[in-house]
Amino acid sequence: MTTEAHPTGTTASTEVPAPAPTVKCLVWDLDDTVWDGTVLEGDAPQAFPAVLATLHALDERGILHAAASRGDHDTAVAHLKALGIEELFTVLEIGWGAKSDAVRRVAEALNIGIDTVAFIDNDAVERAEVAAAHPAVRVHPAEQAAELPELDAYRPPFITDESRGRRHLYRGELRRKRAQDTHTGPAKDFLATLGLVLTVRRATETDLERAHELTVRTHQLNTTGRTYDMAELRELSASPSHQVLVASLEDRFGSYGTIGLALTELSGNDSVLKLLLLSCRVMSRGIGPALIGHIVRDALARGRRPVAEFVPTEVNRVMLVNLRFSGFDVIERSGDRVLLGFDTARTPPAPDATVRVITRA
Repeated sequence: MTTEAHPTGTTASTEVPAPAPTVKCLVWDLDDTVWDGTVLEGDAPQAFPAVLATLHALDERGILHAAASRGDHDTAVAHLKALGIEELFTVLEIGWGAKSDAVRRVAEALNIGIDTVAFIDNDAVERAEVAAAHPAVRVHPAEQAAELPELDAYRPPFITDESRGRRHLYRGELRRKRAQDTHTGPAKDFLATLGLVLTVRRATETDLERAHELTVRTHQLNTTGRTYDMAELRELSASPSHQVLVASLEDRFGSYGTIGLALTELSGNDSVLKLLLLSCRVMSRGIGPALIGHIVRDALARGRRPVAEFVPTEVNRVMLVNLRFSGFDVIERSGDRVLLGFDTARTPPAPDATVRVITRA
């Protein structure tokens, strides 16, 4: 918070706006932005060297690429393949509709917040249309492509092996979605066909960068909104009164990577869940109840009462629903903080039949 002097001589405080989140996906126009020319006019344009450098640099950092471009879909995709860069794009929205609608669909397909999306286009009118429809989207002129890797918004705090492969994780998720869209019958029946395996284990040194990244990137499926830096996570992992768990997920389409983090504190006879978060990519997989159920059963097996903290935000109510669904009841409210407890007289929640949980040391 900063202060400024009023004309009356008094001092008033002004809120410093929170920094915008790191960009998770850069949405590209194609003609005259990625390449020099228009493919529908019979050109065979080459990609701008600066664009190729930026595509690869951001991909290495785990920032996704998508396209929102006017033209014929099959023609544009064929040219992307001819240039050898089609694999770098996770979502392709190519057609004749409004660019703002295409950008919205990209965010929805990736299940990320619109405020984590950026858009680049050579056409000032197209940029203005997207900016008007989505004020939170960062909009760039095409000539800025070479500069983007140097901007803070495109510099994630940590670059992990998992972030380098993020594009493959998301492309696998889109294949799952296509399979789900063609499935007939209840959603639970589709989940049963996936062969979901959730692996839960104590975090090691090699997990800490990804664990920190999850606390910074994950807002919607986060019980308290807390973030932890590397030093804090390292200290908590070594503490005998705390437990830091990471969860990874895989199915018949491949790995989702590390998708969850749970931090518990042993306090008296309680096992207090101080933070539980899950990647938005697993929202529809029933992983929340599966992981919470595992944490509850583990605490009860150790003779401790499972307790969970919850701090509401504008977007995390689904995590409170998961806790209540798993048998937690509100036992205390203090300001924004809600404390929930699991009645130890209850039967522990049974494992979900669609998710096999494996525990590793």
